Amino acid sequence: MEFSQEQKLYAEVVQKAWDDADFKNELTANPVAAIEKLTGEKLNIPAGKTLLVRDQMDESTVYINIPAKPEMDFELNEDQLEAAAGGVVGGPNGETCTPNPFPGTIYNPPTITFK
Repeated sequence: MEFSQEQKLYAEVVQKAWDDADFKNELTANPVAAIEKLTGEKLNIPAGKTLLVRDQMDESTVYINIPAKPEMDFELNEDQLEAAAGGVVGGPNGETCTPNPFPGTIYNPPTITFK
C-alpha cells in the first residue's frame, strides 16, 4: 500500500508533535505556520477553510470528532421509493429478490432461475 503525499505529511507532523513539545505548542497555536516551517513549503488551504489542530495526547481523556454532516441532495424515482418502502431488493438482472425474512441471520433462499 502506498501513502499519498497528504498522508506522509500528516505522519511527519504527528511524529514531530510527539517528539518535540515546542513544535506541538506552535502547531496548536498556529498550525499553518508550524507546518510550513517544518516542510519549507507553502500549504495550500482552500479559501474559506481553516486548519484546526487540537492536542489529544492526554490518555485520560476520550476525544470524539464530529465531522461535518454530508449534504444529501438526491431524489428517488417512483420505482426506487416503492422498493425502499416494500423492502424489495433488485437482483443483478433487474429481477425481484426476496429479502431475508430472518434479519441478523444468514439466509439462503431456494435457487430460482429467471429466464
